[in-house]
Amino acid sequence: MSLRSQTLHRTLRMSLAPLRLLSALAVIVLAASAPCVFAQTGLQVEPLANGVSVTGGGTTLQITALRDDVLRVRESHGSENHDAPLPEDASWAVLPAARTASVAVTPESDGFQTHELRVRISPDLRITVSDLAGKILQSDSRPAEWHGTAFHVYKQKYGDSHFFGLGDKPGPLDRAGEAFVMWNTDSFGWQESTDPIYKSIPYFIDDREGRALGVLFDNTWRTFFDFGKEVPDQYSFGAPNGPLDYYLMYGPDPKHVVETYAWLTGPTPLPPMWTLGFQQSRYSYYPQSQVMEIADRLRKNRIPADAIYLDIDYQDHNRPFTVDKQRFPHFAQMIHELAEKNFHVVAITDLHIAKLPNAGYAPYDSGMAGDHFVKNPDGSVYTGIVWPGPSVFPDFTQKITRQWWGTLYKGFVDDGVSGFWNDMNEPAVFTYPSKTMPDDVQHRIDEPGFKPRTAIHLEIHNVYGMENSRATHDGLLALRPNQRPFVLTRASYAGGQRYAATWTGDNSSTWNHLRMTVSQILNLGLSGFAMSGADVGGFAGSPSPDLLTRWLQLAAFQPIDRDHAAKGTRPHEPWVDGQMHEDIRRRFIDERYRLMPYLYTVAEEMSRTGLPIDRPLFLEFPHATSDGHPIDLDAGNEFLLGPDLLIAPAPSPSEVGDYEVNLPPGIWYDYWTGQQLGRRTQTVTRDLEQRDAAQPNKPLLITPKLAELPVYVREGTILPIAPLTQSTSEKPIGPLTLRVYAGDDCHGDIYLDDGKTFDYRSGQFFRQHFTCEVTADHHLVVHIAASQGSFVPWWSELRIEAMGWTPSAKELTTPTAKTPLRQEGNAWTATVAAPHVAAAMDLTLE
Repeated sequence: MSLRSQTLHRTLRMSLAPLRLLSALAVIVLAASAPCVFAQTGLQVEPLANGVSVTGGGTTLQITALRDDVLRVRESHGSENHDAPLPEDASWAVLPAARTASVAVTPESDGFQTHELRVRISPDLRITVSDLAGKILQSDSRPAEWHGTAFHVYKQKYGDSHFFGLGDKPGPLDRAGEAFVMWNTDSFGWQESTDPIYKSIPYFIDDREGRALGVLFDNTWRTFFDFGKEVPDQYSFGAPNGPLDYYLMYGPDPKHVVETYAWLTGPTPLPPMWTLGFQQSRYSYYPQSQVMEIADRLRKNRIPADAIYLDIDYQDHNRPFTVDKQRFPHFAQMIHELAEKNFHVVAITDLHIAKLPNAGYAPYDSGMAGDHFVKNPDGSVYTGIVWPGPSVFPDFTQKITRQWWGTLYKGFVDDGVSGFWNDMNEPAVFTYPSKTMPDDVQHRIDEPGFKPRTAIHLEIHNVYGMENSRATHDGLLALRPNQRPFVLTRASYAGGQRYAATWTGDNSSTWNHLRMTVSQILNLGLSGFAMSGADVGGFAGSPSPDLLTRWLQLAAFQPIDRDHAAKGTRPHEPWVDGQMHEDIRRRFIDERYRLMPYLYTVAEEMSRTGLPIDRPLFLEFPHATSDGHPIDLDAGNEFLLGPDLLIAPAPSPSEVGDYEVNLPPGIWYDYWTGQQLGRRTQTVTRDLEQRDAAQPNKPLLITPKLAELPVYVREGTILPIAPLTQSTSEKPIGPLTLRVYAGDDCHGDIYLDDGKTFDYRSGQFFRQHFTCEVTADHHLVVHIAASQGSFVPWWSELRIEAMGWTPSAKELTTPTAKTPLRQEGNAWTATVAAPHVAAAMDLTLE
């Protein structure tokens, strides 16, 4: 800093100092000016510029405002006569910038106000949070209870309270009436009532009467949540140890809560485009010739695909970061040949390192030399049994260990492997009934923002898998700084979406598991993990042909579309059940690739806002209710892909019977036919001939057919669609289709970049916005805005498909030419030249 700059800086600092002093005095004066409810209680009240701190009876309660709509609550407890300091102000989940954010508040006699919330504290330290209209959003039903280091927080639950989140816990979408434990567990064979499973995401949305409040309980120990199972009018959360530290995020609509949670813990980053393509996997494809056979069959049968996975059998004796040279004699050459066929390879790299002293096993030797493994209480390196036999485990809570772990990927990256799969990272250990390492294993915390110390495994267990995926993610960035990493993790914690995509673990080949896939992926998306999927066909067991077909149909509309199966099960590849099933399955995979412009645009929105790719209906329609519930709770397994596509799978096998489809209010279109379904508020059927025109909202039934999956588009959507390709690496040949569903608030967007690098951060992207309107003279005008960014897209023509509107002259007019409109089914279509795709242009259909 120059002398002149230093002088100016000192002058500004001195001139602002009196203002800061006046502000602080104002807080004190305001607090003192109103009658204090804490008088005669013996409590010490300290007004803060951003909240309040209350101390007494051994308890310290601090509530601060990070934003006008975000509160942080911290509490500590000592003994009746000795206060305990608040715990360390650090977090594995919450971003430092969010955790240290602050806004000024207005003090009141019993708490404070922000511009959106009011906080009241009773003399016995119960907290009530309401909006400024007085509507209670959260209220303690009793003070927090402490039993030594253990504590429990109790909140009032109402009959119309609904709870969503907690990641991929099995069971219904709504958590009300259920209880859960957060403890990452290797849960092979889990079922609907199994708890816990692989991830710990202690975050949920409390939705009641059209108002949503998000809650993140930031405690990494084994935590507990009860949403009215024990006491119907009360929900609670707690832990045996660790901090009482939680964040409240106000909506009032749930979409705003989800975006705020992304502000707090970080959004899912923009993935490489190929990860949105179809992915083929099995435990395991080997030898090398079988991998090539699978790739060649996909291309020969013209089933679009982008990735093939290698499970543990590609390794030498299941040892991570090795290759079995007998099964894969030309590993690097295989990766190169697959790349030439436009396949990306994802290789599994479990975190357990085989304990092989004096054997030339570099991961073990370098890890021991750098002191990178967790230890027993006596200081010796901890050893547990996993796939390679006796194994040691990296100490991922050390930054230096994560950096070392990242270097282990260099050989695979040099060979051209595109992505990595971190499995078994709960961490799973075969030795004990607990399926994990002992509670007293020692982890060293050496991390920016934390005090250096040693922690027992009970504290670190739930973040261990997240820190493993973080080490992989950051290591790949260090090796390829301008390539977007792809990491798939089984275990994680809140905030882990910053480092890895995820899946629901070892599911089963049953109709019930297919049904549960929807609620699991929706709750994962609400919990930050927008890039998620489930093993298509079910991992454990062998799906019937119909089940596999139904699963491949559904997965075509989910974020990660990975077909995966266990050893000993029958094949899961799309062609295994004959031509009829293969044709149906191919049709839906094809449709995923045609929708890639829309899917990638939704993924880019996810990376900015945190909004998930797959969404519950109430996220886009928070006030559309059925019998007083969020609409999803009476809508079977329906969900949205992005904001505009509604998918309505059958809730049970097709042979069971008919089912209803519930649609939010408005006009909807059949995605497959373009048929307008009319303005409705409740239910609709795909069999339009059954509709009763006099009762447009009368429940009508769908008769499920194996070749069909009902998909609907809301009015006012402009959907970008590409010509079919066999992988996302191929350049589409032909026009970009804008499928226009005329209606209110008509708009759409497309986002595009190179699909693999970070060049978009420096402006090398293409973003274009579309709108449409029906004019007074009944012309349909599609407005194409000037694009943003410098990336040049692949199309030079636009194909318009207009639905919900009837032309008179049957022609499309551009600034330079007229083109006839053709009727194709329920759409009016035309293709026009767009030599300057970045320029603004109006297309008039008349």
